[in-house]
Amino acid sequence: MGLNGVVLSRVGTDELGEEFVQYLSRHGLSDQYVQRDAEHATGQVRVEFVDGDPQYTFVDDVAWDYLEFLPETAVLCAKASVLCFGTLAQRSRASQLMIYDCLRAAPSDAWKIYDINLRPPWFNKSTIESSLQLANALKLNEDEVVYLAENFGLPTELEPFAAEVQQFFGLKAVCITLGGDGCLVARGDEQSRQPGIPIKIADTVGAGDSFTAAIAHGLVQQKSVAEMARFANHVAALVASHAGAMPDLRVEIAKIPQNSA
Repeated sequence: MGLNGVVLSRVGTDELGEEFVQYLSRHGLSDQYVQRDAEHATGQVRVEFVDGDPQYTFVDDVAWDYLEFLPETAVLCAKASVLCFGTLAQRSRASQLMIYDCLRAAPSDAWKIYDINLRPPWFNKSTIESSLQLANALKLNEDEVVYLAENFGLPTELEPFAAEVQQFFGLKAVCITLGGDGCLVARGDEQSRQPGIPIKIADTVGAGDSFTAAIAHGLVQQKSVAEMARFANHVAALVASHAGAMPDLRVEIAKIPQNSA
């Protein structure tokens, strides 16, 4: 999408870790900030589809549960325009503290996007509240809207929720994915709800992450909420129409108009 993305993670010194590093290299991404761990295995997730919906099982006590805030990490975060983080990576205290250090090291005008991405049993209200207090943008789906509404006394209707959650946590932007029904993007008093894009779904794994990446791009480029919503819809639909969580679609994404109607 034109931005220089960097992966902050940790892998084991095993075959899967090497495979991940090679994958990054093949796709033009640096592994400079991927930490190596000789004591813990590379993380794995098992995905099963139940009635067409992906169900995730995450292996516990793996390399990314031991992220470290290193001097080079601090330098990287201090010049970042966007940091994206989630809830799952905070299941260990070590990685949670590392993520918080990254957020605090970022420039005051950087976008700090919290992709809440709740994966049972790896979340609790305290972690979510702390994350929202450190973030200035939030991405979530309809089920996660209901969770926040019930736990923080917010409305469940999407438009009022988007307005009130920004005020409640001091956020600058909120993005709600609606599956096949599109999305709602809000930034301050501006809101744009865009319909879904008809596609033949291969699988939806990775579509949410691609949506977040498209929103990050739009925020940095100072696009309107309508432009961001439409572009993110197109990117997520494209990813969902291809099998696998990380299909190489750089050429196809580059062809999507930034103000696509």
